[in-house]
Amino acid sequence: MIEKKIASELISIVMRGGADFVEVYSEYTKTDRVSYSNKKIEDVSDHVTSGVGIRAFLGTNTFFASTTDLSDSGLRECAQRVAQAVGKSVMTIPSFALVERINPNIHPVKILPADVSAKERADILRAACDKAYAHSDKIVQVGGNITSTDKRFVVANSEGLFTSDRQVRTRIGVSAIASNGRENATGSSSPGRSMGLELFELYAPESVGLKAAEQAVTNLSAVPCPSGRMTVAIENGFGGVIFHEACGHSLEATSVAIGMSQMAGKLGQTIANPKVTAIDDGTIPNAWGSCNIDDEGKPMIKRVLIKDGVLTSYMVDRLGARRMNCESTASARRQSYEYEPTSRMTNTYIANGPDKNEDIISSIEYGIYAKSMGGGSVNPYTGAFNFAVNEGYLIRNGKICECVKGASLIGTGSEILQNIDMVGQNLATAQGMCGSSSGSVPTDVGQPLIRVSEITVGGQA
Repeated sequence: MIEKKIASELISIVMRGGADFVEVYSEYTKTDRVSYSNKKIEDVSDHVTSGVGIRAFLGTNTFFASTTDLSDSGLRECAQRVAQAVGKSVMTIPSFALVERINPNIHPVKILPADVSAKERADILRAACDKAYAHSDKIVQVGGNITSTDKRFVVANSEGLFTSDRQVRTRIGVSAIASNGRENATGSSSPGRSMGLELFELYAPESVGLKAAEQAVTNLSAVPCPSGRMTVAIENGFGGVIFHEACGHSLEATSVAIGMSQMAGKLGQTIANPKVTAIDDGTIPNAWGSCNIDDEGKPMIKRVLIKDGVLTSYMVDRLGARRMNCESTASARRQSYEYEPTSRMTNTYIANGPDKNEDIISSIEYGIYAKSMGGGSVNPYTGAFNFAVNEGYLIRNGKICECVKGASLIGTGSEILQNIDMVGQNLATAQGMCGSSSGSVPTDVGQPLIRVSEITVGGQA
Protein backbone atom coordinates (compact mmCIF):
# COMPACT_ATOMS: atom_id res chain seq x y z
CA MET A 1 0.00 0.00 0.00
CA ILE A 2 1.14 3.54 -0.71
CA GLU A 3 2.97 5.44 2.02
CA LYS A 4 2.12 8.96 3.12
CA LYS A 5 5.40 10.44 1.85
CA ILE A 6 5.06 9.22 -1.73
CA ALA A 7 1.33 10.06 -1.78
CA SER A 8 2.17 13.63 -0.81
CA GLU A 9 4.81 13.82 -3.55
CA LEU A 10 2.37 12.54 -6.20
CA ILE A 11 -0.25 15.09 -5.18
CA SER A 12 2.33 17.89 -5.43
CA ILE A 13 3.38 16.79 -8.93
CA VAL A 14 -0.19 16.95 -10.21
CA MET A 15 -0.95 20.25 -8.49
CA ARG A 16 2.02 21.79 -10.27
CA GLY A 17 0.13 20.99 -13.44
CA GLY A 18 -2.57 23.43 -12.35
CA ALA A 19 -5.18 21.11 -10.79
CA ASP A 20 -7.35 22.54 -8.02
CA PHE A 21 -7.90 19.12 -6.43
CA VAL A 22 -5.88 15.89 -6.55
CA GLU A 23 -6.65 12.42 -5.24
CA VAL A 24 -4.48 9.30 -5.01
CA TYR A 25 -6.12 5.89 -4.59
CA SER A 26 -4.00 2.81 -3.84
CA GLU A 27 -5.52 -0.69 -3.77
CA TYR A 28 -4.62 -4.31 -3.04
CA THR A 29 -7.40 -6.88 -3.44
CA LYS A 30 -7.20 -10.67 -3.24
CA THR A 31 -10.11 -12.68 -4.66
CA ASP A 32 -10.57 -16.40 -3.99
CA ARG A 33 -13.09 -18.51 -5.91
CA VAL A 34 -14.22 -22.13 -5.89
CA SER A 35 -16.52 -23.34 -8.68
CA TYR A 36 -18.70 -26.46 -9.03
CA SER A 37 -20.06 -27.97 -12.25
CA ASN A 38 -20.78 -31.42 -13.69
CA LYS A 39 -21.09 -32.88 -10.18
CA LYS A 40 -17.55 -31.97 -9.19
CA ILE A 41 -15.34 -29.09 -8.13
CA GLU A 42 -14.26 -27.63 -11.46
CA ASP A 43 -11.97 -24.80 -10.47
CA VAL A 44 -10.11 -23.32 -7.51
CA SER A 45 -8.50 -19.99 -8.23
CA ASP A 46 -7.24 -16.77 -6.72
CA HIS A 47 -6.61 -13.39 -8.25
CA VAL A 48 -4.81 -10.25 -7.06
CA THR A 49 -5.65 -6.70 -8.13
CA SER A 50 -3.04 -4.13 -7.21
CA GLY A 51 -2.44 -0.62 -8.48
CA VAL A 52 -2.81 3.12 -8.06
CA GLY A 53 -5.24 5.57 -9.66
CA ILE A 54 -4.57 9.32 -9.70
CA ARG A 55 -7.36 11.81 -10.37
CA ALA A 56 -7.33 15.59 -10.73
CA PHE A 57 -10.03 18.26 -10.97
CA LEU A 58 -9.91 21.62 -12.67
CA GLY A 59 -13.35 23.01 -12.02
CA THR A 60 -15.67 20.28 -13.23
CA ASN A 61 -13.15 18.82 -15.66
CA THR A 62 -11.51 15.59 -14.54
CA PHE A 63 -8.22 13.96 -15.48
CA PHE A 64 -7.33 10.39 -14.55
CA ALA A 65 -4.60 7.81 -15.01
CA SER A 66 -3.76 4.50 -13.34
CA THR A 67 -0.77 2.22 -13.12
CA THR A 68 0.33 -1.20 -11.91
CA ASP A 69 3.95 -0.01 -11.69
CA LEU A 70 4.18 0.65 -7.96
CA SER A 71 7.83 1.69 -7.94
CA ASP A 72 8.44 5.30 -6.94
CA SER A 73 9.48 6.12 -10.51
CA GLY A 74 6.41 4.40 -11.98
CA LEU A 75 4.11 6.32 -9.66
CA ARG A 76 5.80 9.63 -10.46
CA GLU A 77 5.42 8.92 -14.17
CA CYS A 78 1.69 8.30 -13.69
CA ALA A 79 1.35 11.58 -11.77
CA GLN A 80 3.24 13.42 -14.51
CA ARG A 81 0.78 12.10 -17.12
CA VAL A 82 -2.12 13.52 -15.15
CA ALA A 83 -0.32 16.85 -14.62
CA GLN A 84 0.39 17.13 -18.34
CA ALA A 85 -3.26 16.40 -19.13
CA VAL A 86 -4.35 19.25 -16.85
CA GLY A 87 -1.89 21.36 -18.78
CA LYS A 88 -1.68 24.55 -16.67
CA SER A 89 1.80 24.62 -15.18
CA VAL A 90 2.06 26.76 -12.03
CA MET A 91 5.09 27.91 -10.07
CA THR A 92 3.60 27.60 -6.58
CA ILE A 93 0.96 25.27 -5.18
CA PRO A 94 -1.27 25.65 -2.12
CA SER A 95 0.32 24.12 0.95
CA PHE A 96 -1.17 20.94 2.36
CA ALA A 97 -0.14 18.32 4.89
CA LEU A 98 -1.50 14.79 4.87
CA VAL A 99 -3.03 13.82 8.20
CA GLU A 100 -4.00 10.20 8.77
CA ARG A 101 -7.56 9.49 9.86
CA ILE A 102 -8.41 6.12 11.43
CA ASN A 103 -11.97 4.99 10.78
CA PRO A 104 -14.07 2.88 13.15
CA ASN A 105 -14.77 -0.59 11.74
CA ILE A 106 -18.50 -1.35 11.86
CA HIS A 107 -18.16 -4.53 9.78
CA PRO A 108 -16.12 -6.97 11.90
CA VAL A 109 -14.86 -10.19 10.32
CA LYS A 110 -14.60 -13.41 12.35
CA ILE A 111 -13.17 -15.85 9.78
CA LEU A 112 -10.88 -14.32 7.17
CA PRO A 113 -10.96 -16.06 3.76
CA ALA A 114 -7.19 -16.52 3.93
CA ASP A 115 -7.63 -18.62 7.09
CA VAL A 116 -9.87 -21.18 5.35
CA SER A 117 -8.30 -23.73 3.04
CA ALA A 118 -9.47 -24.31 -0.51
CA LYS A 119 -10.53 -27.82 0.52
CA GLU A 120 -12.78 -26.48 3.29
CA ARG A 121 -14.42 -24.03 0.89
CA ALA A 122 -14.83 -26.79 -1.70
CA ASP A 123 -16.52 -29.02 0.90
CA ILE A 124 -18.96 -26.22 1.77
CA LEU A 125 -19.84 -25.68 -1.89
CA ARG A 126 -20.18 -29.40 -2.55
CA ALA A 127 -22.63 -29.73 0.35
CA ALA A 128 -24.81 -26.97 -1.15
CA CYS A 129 -24.82 -28.44 -4.66
CA ASP A 130 -25.34 -32.03 -3.49
CA LYS A 131 -28.43 -30.87 -1.59
CA ALA A 132 -29.82 -29.37 -4.77
CA TYR A 133 -29.40 -32.65 -6.64
CA ALA A 134 -30.95 -34.59 -3.75
CA HIS A 135 -34.12 -32.50 -3.71
CA SER A 136 -35.67 -34.12 -6.78
CA ASP A 137 -34.86 -36.50 -9.60
CA LYS A 138 -36.04 -33.71 -11.90
CA ILE A 139 -32.86 -31.71 -11.11
CA VAL A 140 -30.54 -32.45 -14.04
CA GLN A 141 -27.85 -29.81 -13.64
CA VAL A 142 -26.40 -27.79 -10.77
CA GLY A 143 -23.70 -25.15 -10.78
CA GLY A 144 -22.24 -23.10 -7.96
CA ASN A 145 -19.43 -20.98 -6.63
CA ILE A 146 -18.08 -19.39 -3.48
CA THR A 147 -16.27 -16.09 -3.96
CA SER A 148 -14.42 -14.15 -1.26
CA THR A 149 -12.68 -10.80 -1.63
CA ASP A 150 -10.31 -9.07 0.76
CA LYS A 151 -9.83 -5.48 -0.38
CA ARG A 152 -7.52 -2.91 1.20
CA PHE A 153 -7.20 0.63 -0.07
CA VAL A 154 -5.73 4.01 0.82
CA VAL A 155 -7.13 7.40 -0.23
CA ALA A 156 -5.08 10.60 -0.04
CA ASN A 157 -6.00 14.02 -1.41
CA SER A 158 -4.89 17.62 -1.65
CA GLU A 159 -7.25 18.62 1.18
CA GLY A 160 -4.91 16.77 3.55
CA LEU A 161 -6.83 13.50 3.85
CA PHE A 162 -4.94 10.25 4.28
CA THR A 163 -7.14 7.31 5.25
CA SER A 164 -7.69 3.62 4.55
CA ASP A 165 -10.20 0.80 4.79
CA ARG A 166 -10.40 -2.98 4.56
CA GLN A 167 -13.45 -4.62 3.00
CA VAL A 168 -14.01 -8.39 3.21
CA ARG A 169 -16.94 -9.97 1.38
CA THR A 170 -18.12 -13.56 0.89
CA ARG A 171 -20.89 -14.86 -1.34
CA ILE A 172 -22.19 -18.28 -2.37
CA GLY A 173 -24.28 -18.84 -5.48
CA VAL A 174 -26.11 -22.01 -6.57
CA SER A 175 -28.15 -22.42 -9.76
CA ALA A 176 -30.23 -25.46 -10.66
CA ILE A 177 -31.97 -26.73 -13.81
CA ALA A 178 -35.02 -29.00 -13.59
CA SER A 179 -36.34 -30.99 -16.56
CA ASN A 180 -39.37 -33.16 -17.31
CA GLY A 181 -37.93 -34.39 -20.58
CA ARG A 182 -39.77 -31.78 -22.65
CA GLU A 183 -39.01 -28.48 -20.93
CA ASN A 184 -36.39 -27.05 -18.63
CA ALA A 185 -36.78 -24.55 -15.78
CA THR A 186 -34.22 -22.76 -13.62
CA GLY A 187 -33.82 -21.68 -10.01
CA SER A 188 -31.10 -19.87 -8.09
CA SER A 189 -29.98 -18.60 -4.69
CA SER A 190 -26.97 -16.38 -3.96
CA PRO A 191 -26.69 -14.83 -0.48
CA GLY A 192 -23.66 -12.75 0.49
CA ARG A 193 -22.44 -10.41 3.23
CA SER A 194 -19.58 -8.08 4.11
CA MET A 195 -17.96 -10.73 6.26
CA GLY A 196 -15.75 -13.79 6.04
CA LEU A 197 -16.64 -17.46 6.04
CA GLU A 198 -18.87 -16.92 9.09
CA LEU A 199 -21.43 -16.28 6.33
CA PHE A 200 -22.26 -19.98 6.62
CA GLU A 201 -23.31 -19.54 10.23
CA LEU A 202 -26.15 -17.40 8.81
CA TYR A 203 -26.83 -19.45 5.69
CA ALA A 204 -26.34 -23.20 5.90
CA PRO A 205 -24.91 -24.29 2.52
CA GLU A 206 -27.60 -26.97 2.21
CA SER A 207 -30.35 -24.34 2.54
CA VAL A 208 -28.88 -22.37 -0.37
CA GLY A 209 -28.81 -25.43 -2.63
CA LEU A 210 -32.30 -26.48 -1.58
CA LYS A 211 -33.77 -23.04 -2.34
CA ALA A 212 -32.33 -23.09 -5.87
CA ALA A 213 -33.66 -26.60 -6.54
CA GLU A 214 -37.12 -25.87 -5.11
CA GLN A 215 -37.51 -22.84 -7.36
CA ALA A 216 -36.42 -24.82 -10.44
CA VAL A 217 -38.89 -27.64 -9.75
CA THR A 218 -41.71 -25.18 -9.02
CA ASN A 219 -41.08 -23.31 -12.27
CA LEU A 220 -41.17 -26.59 -14.19
CA SER A 221 -44.91 -26.83 -13.53
CA ALA A 222 -45.62 -23.20 -14.47
CA VAL A 223 -48.24 -22.22 -17.04
CA PRO A 224 -47.81 -19.31 -19.50
CA CYS A 225 -48.37 -15.94 -17.85
CA PRO A 226 -51.17 -13.72 -19.14
CA SER A 227 -50.30 -10.20 -20.28
CA GLY A 228 -51.87 -6.77 -19.89
CA ARG A 229 -52.36 -4.05 -17.31
CA MET A 230 -53.00 -5.55 -13.90
CA THR A 231 -52.31 -5.31 -10.17
CA VAL A 232 -49.05 -6.90 -9.02
CA ALA A 233 -47.73 -7.82 -5.58
CA ILE A 234 -43.91 -7.87 -5.48
CA GLU A 235 -42.30 -9.86 -2.68
CA ASN A 236 -39.50 -8.67 -0.41
CA GLY A 237 -35.75 -9.21 -0.91
CA PHE A 238 -34.70 -9.08 -4.56
CA GLY A 239 -38.05 -7.51 -5.41
CA GLY A 240 -36.21 -4.31 -4.46
CA VAL A 241 -34.26 -4.55 -7.71
CA ILE A 242 -37.08 -2.64 -9.40
CA PHE A 243 -36.59 0.38 -7.12
CA HIS A 244 -32.80 0.05 -7.45
CA GLU A 245 -32.83 0.05 -11.24
CA ALA A 246 -35.91 2.04 -12.19
CA CYS A 247 -35.57 4.74 -9.51
CA GLY A 248 -32.24 4.43 -7.68
CA HIS A 249 -30.01 5.12 -10.68
CA SER A 250 -32.13 8.18 -11.47
CA LEU A 251 -31.20 9.57 -8.02
CA GLU A 252 -27.43 9.32 -8.58
CA ALA A 253 -25.54 12.54 -9.28
CA THR A 254 -23.94 10.81 -12.27
CA SER A 255 -27.15 11.46 -14.19
CA VAL A 256 -28.85 14.14 -12.03
CA ALA A 257 -25.96 16.63 -12.23
CA ILE A 258 -26.04 16.74 -16.04
CA GLY A 259 -29.82 16.79 -16.33
CA MET A 260 -30.01 13.26 -17.71
CA SER A 261 -32.36 11.91 -15.04
CA GLN A 262 -36.13 11.73 -14.72
CA MET A 263 -35.64 12.98 -11.12
CA ALA A 264 -33.46 16.03 -11.86
CA GLY A 265 -34.81 19.23 -10.32
CA LYS A 266 -37.46 17.46 -8.22
CA LEU A 267 -35.89 17.78 -4.76
CA GLY A 268 -38.64 18.55 -2.25
CA GLN A 269 -41.39 17.41 -4.60
CA THR A 270 -43.79 14.51 -4.09
CA ILE A 271 -42.64 11.80 -6.49
CA ALA A 272 -44.13 8.70 -4.86
CA ASN A 273 -47.12 7.46 -2.94
CA PRO A 274 -46.99 8.80 0.68
CA LYS A 275 -46.56 5.21 1.90
CA VAL A 276 -43.14 5.04 0.20
CA THR A 277 -39.96 5.84 2.15
CA ALA A 278 -36.75 4.81 0.38
CA ILE A 279 -33.29 4.67 1.96
CA ASP A 280 -29.72 4.08 0.88
CA ASP A 281 -27.70 3.05 3.96
CA GLY A 282 -24.06 2.05 3.73
CA THR A 283 -23.73 1.80 7.53
CA ILE A 284 -25.71 -1.43 8.08
CA PRO A 285 -23.25 -3.75 9.88
CA ASN A 286 -21.91 -6.48 7.60
CA ALA A 287 -24.47 -5.83 4.84
CA TRP A 288 -23.31 -6.74 1.33
CA GLY A 289 -23.11 -3.14 0.08
CA SER A 290 -21.80 -1.58 3.31
CA CYS A 291 -18.45 0.20 3.74
CA ASN A 292 -16.75 2.09 6.54
CA ILE A 293 -15.85 4.87 4.09
CA ASP A 294 -16.69 5.56 0.47
CA ASP A 295 -14.02 5.39 -2.23
CA GLU A 296 -13.23 9.09 -1.80
CA GLY A 297 -12.56 8.56 1.91
CA LYS A 298 -15.75 10.04 3.39
CA PRO A 299 -17.29 8.17 6.35
CA MET A 300 -20.36 6.25 5.24
CA ILE A 301 -23.80 7.59 6.20
CA LYS A 302 -27.48 6.68 5.99
CA ARG A 303 -29.27 8.61 3.24
CA VAL A 304 -33.08 8.99 3.24
CA LEU A 305 -33.83 9.42 -0.46
CA ILE A 306 -37.62 9.56 -0.32
CA LYS A 307 -39.56 10.37 2.86
CA ASP A 308 -43.32 9.72 2.84
CA GLY A 309 -43.33 10.12 -0.93
CA VAL A 310 -41.22 13.32 -1.01
CA LEU A 311 -37.79 13.37 -2.68
CA THR A 312 -35.38 14.44 0.09
CA SER A 313 -31.90 13.59 -1.19
CA TYR A 314 -29.81 12.53 -4.13
CA MET A 315 -26.71 10.32 -3.94
CA VAL A 316 -23.75 12.61 -4.58
CA ASP A 317 -20.01 12.08 -5.06
CA ARG A 318 -17.33 14.80 -5.06
CA LEU A 319 -17.60 15.64 -8.77
CA GLY A 320 -21.39 15.63 -8.55
CA ALA A 321 -21.16 18.00 -5.58
CA ARG A 322 -19.14 20.43 -7.69
CA ARG A 323 -21.59 20.24 -10.56
CA MET A 324 -24.67 20.55 -8.32
CA ASN A 325 -23.20 23.07 -5.82
CA CYS A 326 -24.05 20.85 -2.85
CA GLU A 327 -22.36 18.57 -0.34
CA SER A 328 -21.19 15.03 -1.08
CA THR A 329 -23.32 12.31 0.53
CA ALA A 330 -20.44 9.80 0.78
CA SER A 331 -21.78 7.97 -2.28
CA ALA A 332 -18.57 7.60 -4.31
CA ARG A 333 -17.73 4.02 -5.30
CA ARG A 334 -15.56 2.27 -7.85
CA GLN A 335 -14.76 -1.29 -8.84
CA SER A 336 -11.01 -0.81 -8.55
CA TYR A 337 -8.11 1.62 -8.91
CA GLU A 338 -8.60 1.43 -12.71
CA TYR A 339 -11.86 3.42 -12.48
CA GLU A 340 -12.70 6.96 -11.44
CA PRO A 341 -15.25 6.89 -8.60
CA THR A 342 -18.77 8.14 -9.19
CA SER A 343 -22.07 8.27 -7.29
CA ARG A 344 -23.40 4.77 -6.59
CA MET A 345 -25.86 2.95 -4.33
CA THR A 346 -24.86 0.79 -1.34
CA ASN A 347 -27.81 -0.91 0.44
CA THR A 348 -30.95 0.58 -1.07
CA TYR A 349 -34.42 -0.37 0.08
CA ILE A 350 -38.03 0.66 0.56
CA ALA A 351 -38.76 0.81 4.30
CA ASN A 352 -41.52 -1.11 6.04
CA GLY A 353 -44.96 0.43 5.62
CA PRO A 354 -48.36 0.42 7.35
CA ASP A 355 -50.04 -2.53 5.59
CA LYS A 356 -50.32 -6.16 6.69
CA ASN A 357 -48.89 -8.60 4.18
CA GLU A 358 -51.99 -10.80 4.18
CA ASP A 359 -54.13 -7.75 3.38
CA ILE A 360 -52.00 -6.99 0.32
CA ILE A 361 -52.64 -10.41 -1.22
CA SER A 362 -56.31 -10.55 -0.22
CA SER A 363 -56.91 -7.10 -1.77
CA ILE A 364 -56.05 -8.33 -5.28
CA GLU A 365 -59.00 -9.74 -7.20
CA TYR A 366 -56.92 -10.69 -10.24
CA GLY A 367 -53.22 -10.10 -10.72
CA ILE A 368 -49.70 -11.44 -10.34
CA TYR A 369 -47.67 -12.32 -7.24
CA ALA A 370 -43.99 -11.83 -8.13
CA LYS A 371 -42.27 -13.98 -5.51
CA SER A 372 -38.78 -13.67 -7.00
CA MET A 373 -37.50 -11.05 -9.44
CA GLY A 374 -34.78 -11.47 -12.01
CA GLY A 375 -32.66 -9.13 -14.10
CA GLY A 376 -33.73 -6.47 -16.55
CA SER A 377 -32.85 -3.16 -18.14
CA VAL A 378 -33.59 0.52 -17.46
CA ASN A 379 -33.02 3.93 -19.04
CA PRO A 380 -32.12 6.39 -16.19
CA TYR A 381 -33.16 9.38 -18.29
CA THR A 382 -36.72 8.17 -18.91
CA GLY A 383 -36.93 5.62 -16.10
CA ALA A 384 -38.34 3.04 -18.54
CA PHE A 385 -37.66 -0.52 -17.33
CA ASN A 386 -38.33 -4.15 -18.20
CA PHE A 387 -37.74 -6.85 -15.56
CA ALA A 388 -38.17 -10.60 -15.65
CA VAL A 389 -40.05 -12.46 -12.92
CA ASN A 390 -38.06 -15.54 -11.89
CA GLU A 391 -40.90 -17.06 -9.91
CA GLY A 392 -44.45 -15.78 -10.16
CA TYR A 393 -48.03 -16.83 -9.47
CA LEU A 394 -51.50 -15.81 -10.53
CA ILE A 395 -53.72 -14.23 -7.87
CA ARG A 396 -57.46 -14.89 -8.08
CA ASN A 397 -59.98 -13.55 -5.57
CA GLY A 398 -57.26 -12.74 -3.07
CA LYS A 399 -55.63 -16.19 -3.23
CA ILE A 400 -52.23 -17.19 -4.65
CA CYS A 401 -52.88 -19.80 -7.35
CA GLU A 402 -50.84 -21.53 -10.06
CA CYS A 403 -47.23 -20.73 -10.92
CA VAL A 404 -46.71 -18.79 -14.17
CA LYS A 405 -43.74 -18.54 -16.51
CA GLY A 406 -42.52 -15.94 -18.96
CA ALA A 407 -43.70 -12.99 -16.85
CA SER A 408 -42.09 -9.56 -17.05
CA LEU A 409 -42.92 -6.18 -15.54
CA ILE A 410 -42.79 -3.16 -17.83
CA GLY A 411 -43.12 0.50 -16.86
CA THR A 412 -41.30 3.65 -15.73
CA GLY A 413 -39.80 4.59 -12.39
CA SER A 414 -42.01 7.64 -11.93
CA GLU A 415 -45.13 5.59 -12.67
CA ILE A 416 -44.31 2.70 -10.34
CA LEU A 417 -43.47 5.06 -7.45
CA GLN A 418 -46.92 6.62 -7.69
CA ASN A 419 -48.65 3.26 -8.13
CA ILE A 420 -47.16 1.59 -5.04
CA ASP A 421 -50.32 1.91 -2.93
CA MET A 422 -49.69 -0.75 -0.26
CA VAL A 423 -46.41 -1.36 1.59
CA GLY A 424 -46.04 -4.37 3.89
CA GLN A 425 -43.95 -5.11 6.96
CA ASN A 426 -41.51 -7.92 6.08
CA LEU A 427 -38.49 -5.93 4.90
CA ALA A 428 -35.68 -8.16 3.61
CA THR A 429 -32.71 -7.57 1.34
CA ALA A 430 -30.91 -9.54 -1.35
CA GLN A 431 -27.51 -9.21 -2.95
CA GLY A 432 -26.41 -8.19 -6.41
CA MET A 433 -23.63 -6.61 -8.45
CA CYS A 434 -24.40 -3.20 -9.95
CA GLY A 435 -22.67 -1.99 -13.09
CA SER A 436 -22.13 1.64 -14.03
CA SER A 437 -19.43 3.96 -15.33
CA SER A 438 -17.18 3.20 -12.33
CA GLY A 439 -17.39 -0.56 -12.83
CA SER A 440 -19.22 -3.30 -10.95
CA VAL A 441 -19.77 -2.89 -7.20
CA PRO A 442 -21.65 -4.95 -4.55
CA THR A 443 -25.10 -3.60 -3.69
CA ASP A 444 -28.01 -4.76 -1.57
CA VAL A 445 -31.57 -4.25 -2.76
CA GLY A 446 -34.63 -4.69 -0.59
CA GLN A 447 -38.20 -3.96 0.35
CA PRO A 448 -41.16 -5.49 2.15
CA LEU A 449 -44.02 -6.98 0.15
CA ILE A 450 -45.57 -4.15 -1.89
CA ARG A 451 -48.65 -3.76 -4.08
CA VAL A 452 -48.47 -1.92 -7.40
CA SER A 453 -52.04 -0.90 -8.27
CA GLU A 454 -51.44 -1.09 -12.00
CA ILE A 455 -48.48 -2.05 -14.17
CA THR A 456 -47.97 -3.65 -17.57
CA VAL A 457 -47.31 -7.38 -17.34
CA GLY A 458 -45.69 -9.07 -20.30
CA GLY A 459 -46.46 -12.76 -20.68
CA GLN A 460 -46.61 -15.74 -22.99
CA ALA A 461 -50.34 -16.45 -22.86
